[in-house]
Amino acid sequence: ERRNNEDTLFVMTGALGALDHLIDAGIFLVADGMGGHQNGEVASQLAAKAASQYLLSAIFSASLDENKDGDALNFRKLVRGAVDEAHNLILKRVPGGGTTLTLVLAIGENLYSAHVGDSRIYLMDSNGKMNLKTRDHSLVKRLIDLGEITESIARDHPQRNVLYRALGQSDPFEPDIDQFTLEKGERILICSDGLWGVLDPDQMLEIARKTADLDEMARCLVQAANDQGGPDNISVVLVERVQ
Repeated sequence: ERRNNEDTLFVMTGALGALDHLIDAGIFLVADGMGGHQNGEVASQLAAKAASQYLLSAIFSASLDENKDGDALNFRKLVRGAVDEAHNLILKRVPGGGTTLTLVLAIGENLYSAHVGDSRIYLMDSNGKMNLKTRDHSLVKRLIDLGEITESIARDHPQRNVLYRALGQSDPFEPDIDQFTLEKGERILICSDGLWGVLDPDQMLEIARKTADLDEMARCLVQAANDQGGPDNISVVLVERVQ
């Protein structure tokens, strides 16, 4: 049983622009802390706070109309800046603590993601498939890529939780930055390893097909992970494009 929750999530949706030209916007993130005792919990909370405040301040103070030609570049820089802001705050406030950070900034149909660690983003596409949009920054993922171990061995590997890239570490690192689109009816799932480490994509899809309600789907995913042992904190953020 986990006595403290080292996961933190943040969700915000709204609209940008003038009344005659509103654009749906959102910030969605999951941070999974590490470092023992309270360090991981504090680190994940600081990461969520710093990244979300940075993005909120930037997108609501900027004029979208002035950046029509440079939206993609600017928003990619914004999500990178959010990671830097979170990382620097953790180094300052809780040395020895660390956290993953996986975030999505949605501007209309365009999604801009920044990712450090082993939380994940899945895209549930219009064909009913689960597409993994992130790469785990873990030791076992490196061993898989090198062909030294298989996926099945990695699931029970004693070092499966060891990360080579995380916020709060002193070594320089680069977050993975990506941009993709979300079509009408498609969903994204952002989750900590407490979910994907227990449920495989086929199990997640089976649950997703049973309900159209995102709140119910999230509850069912968490319950299924707990039913299979649930050894870690479980955080789930589900987002659907409805128009």
